[in-house]
Amino acid sequence: MNLNEIQDLIKFVSKSGVSEVEIAQKDFKIIIKSAQKAKGADQPIYVQAAAPVQAAAPVAAPAATAPAAPAAPVAEDSKLITIKSPMIGTFYRSAGPDKASFVNVGDSISQGNTICIIEAMKLFNEIESEVSGRIVKVLVDDASPVEYDQPLFLVEPA
Repeated sequence: MNLNEIQDLIKFVSKSGVSEVEIAQKDFKIIIKSAQKAKGADQPIYVQAAAPVQAAAPVAAPAATAPAAPAAPVAEDSKLITIKSPMIGTFYRSAGPDKASFVNVGDSISQGNTICIIEAMKLFNEIESEVSGRIVKVLVDDASPVEYDQPLFLVEPA
């Protein structure tokens, strides 16, 4: 099972409302559980993967770029768009500690611009914007863990 298949499975679990999915194959086992919050809030997803049963060759996962974060309106009456995390991982605003941030508040972005990096399973995935506009707010601190579908940026569309 590759990284994209795992991400698709996580998306399915979050949208379907099931509380737990367990998949066991010859060389690994993955359990995805979701915990329900009160008042219909979004459900966090916890992924627990067991160690491989036997030594297997590592699966090559795409390291260049990950699918861009889905964009959704913050509220029906608001004109701002929320860029959300497409995966679980660690959020980085720049390519390195001594490098400048990809975007800052007030910067104009175009569709396809790299806006951040999310490290997942030792892979650094460049996240590209699906919208054009101006960054209004950065919602996550640098080097912080992020969940799937967690809001990262608020963008005023162009």
